[in-house]
Amino acid sequence: MSRHSIELSVNDNLPVKDINDHDPNSIGVPVSEQGVPTPYSQFTKIEKRLIVALITFAATFSPLSSFIFFPAINALSSSLQVSVEKINLTVTSYMIVAGIAPAVIGDMADTSGRRVAYLTTVGIYCAANVGLAVQNNWTALFLLRMLQSAGGAATIAMGYGVVSDIATPSERGGFVGQLLLGPNFATAIGPLLGGVLAAKPGWRWIFGVLAIASGTCVLLIALLLPETSRSIVGNGSKGVTGLRTAFILHLITGKKRKTPTATENSHTAGLDRGASRRCSRIPNPLASLKMLLASDTILITLIYGINYTNFSCLQASLSTLAIDIYRVSQLQAGLIYLPFGIGSCVGAYLSGPIMNHDYRVVARHCGITIDAVRGDDMTSFPIERSRFRTIWFHLGVTAIGTAGYGWSLQLKTHISVPLVIQFIIGATLAITFNFCGTLLVDIHPKSPAAAQAANNIVRCSLAGVGLAVLDLILRHLGVGWTFTLLAGLTAACLGIAWLEWRYGQAWRESLRAKGIER
Repeated sequence: MSRHSIELSVNDNLPVKDINDHDPNSIGVPVSEQGVPTPYSQFTKIEKRLIVALITFAATFSPLSSFIFFPAINALSSSLQVSVEKINLTVTSYMIVAGIAPAVIGDMADTSGRRVAYLTTVGIYCAANVGLAVQNNWTALFLLRMLQSAGGAATIAMGYGVVSDIATPSERGGFVGQLLLGPNFATAIGPLLGGVLAAKPGWRWIFGVLAIASGTCVLLIALLLPETSRSIVGNGSKGVTGLRTAFILHLITGKKRKTPTATENSHTAGLDRGASRRCSRIPNPLASLKMLLASDTILITLIYGINYTNFSCLQASLSTLAIDIYRVSQLQAGLIYLPFGIGSCVGAYLSGPIMNHDYRVVARHCGITIDAVRGDDMTSFPIERSRFRTIWFHLGVTAIGTAGYGWSLQLKTHISVPLVIQFIIGATLAITFNFCGTLLVDIHPKSPAAAQAANNIVRCSLAGVGLAVLDLILRHLGVGWTFTLLAGLTAACLGIAWLEWRYGQAWRESLRAKGIER
C-alpha cells in the first residue's frame, strides 16, 4: 500500500483503498487531453464569492419570513378582526408547507438547474409578499402565507446544492459557513425588524419590505447568478443559452465557456452520469423521502432534526417567558432574540474554518494528499470522520446549555444569565447544523438539493411535534424540567453521531457495491 493509502486501525473495520487508484467515474479525477488536471470547478474565486453572496441573500428569506411575522400577530388579529388562534394557524400552515415544498423544488433544482429553480421560487415568494401586503381578510392571509412558504422554503436547500457544484470537499465547509450567515442573521434581526415595522408604519410594511428585498434578489439572480448544476454545465466549462445565462456576469468577466474536449466530455459523462439522467426526467418529490431509507442519511437528519426542535422550542418560548418572568416590554422582547442570533452568526462563521481544518487533519492522518484543484475521491475518503471529528464538543455544550437555560429561567436569575446562555447555544447549534448539512451534501454529490429537502422534511416534522406539545409540557413540568428534557434529547444525539462516525463509510461502500448512485 502506498504512502497515500488510508491508514486506519484494525479495529475500525473500514474499507481501505489507495487514493491513487482512481475510479474513472469517481469525483475529482479528470485530466485534459494535454495531461493537465481539469479543475473541479472552472469558476474563479471572484465568481465563487459572488455566487455564494447571491445564494446567501436568497437563503435569508425563509427564516426571515418566519421570525419577522411573530411581532405582528396581535396587530394582524386586530386589523383583520379574527382571534390570535386563527392568526397562529397561518404559522402552522407556513411550517407545514416549509417541510413539504423543498422536496419538490429541491429535486427540480437537481434536474432542471439552479437558475431556473431560484428564479421560479424567489419570484413566487416576491409575488406572495405583494399579495400579503394588500390583502384584507384572513383567508387570503392563510393562503398567501402558504404560497410565501412554498417560494422561500427551498432556498437554503438549493444553496447547499450550489456549494456542492462549485466547491471541492476540502473547501466546502468554508462556503457552507458563509451560506448560513444569511439565515442566522435573519433569525437575529427578524423579530426586531418585525416589531419596529408593526409598531410604526404598520404590519403591511413587513410584507412590503420582504417584497422589495425579494424582488431585488430576483433581479440580481437573473443578471448575475450563473448556472452551476454539474448535470448541465459540468465543472462550469459547458456553454449555456437562454434562461440559464447570467448576461451581466458574462459581460463583466468576459469569459466564454468553451465546449469541453472529448476527454473532458468523457470524464464529465462519468462524473455526472446519474445527474444527467436526472436532468431529463420530471422532478419527483418522493426522491427525497427515498433518501431517508439509507442508514447514514436518516441518522444525519435525526441529529439535525432533534437539534432543530431544540432551537425551535427555545425561540418560540423566548419572548413569552421573558415577558412573564422578567416583565419586559414588547420591544425588549424583540431585542432579546439578538444574543441567540448573534451567536448563530458567530457559529456559522466559525464552522467553515473548523470543518476545513478537520478535513486537513483527517487527510493527514490517513496519509492523503488533498487535491484542491480537482477535488478528492470521496469513495475512499472517511468524510464522516472529518465532518463529525469535533461534533461531540458542540453537542455536549448545547445539551448542558439547554438545561442551564431552563433552570436559569426557573430560578429567575438575572436576565443576563439566560441571554449569555442563548448566545452560546446559538453558536454551537449553528456549528452542528453546518456539520450535518455539509455531510449530507458530501454523501449525496449527485442530488445535494434533494438531500437537503429530505433533511427539511425530518427537521420540520420533529419541530412541528415539539412546538405542538411545548406549552403542554411547560405547564406540567415547568420551565426547568422542560428544557432538561430537551437537553436529554440533544445528548442522545451523541450516540447517533457515533454510529454515523463509526459505520458511515462502510454503509456508503455497501451502497456503492450495490450500484446505488447518490
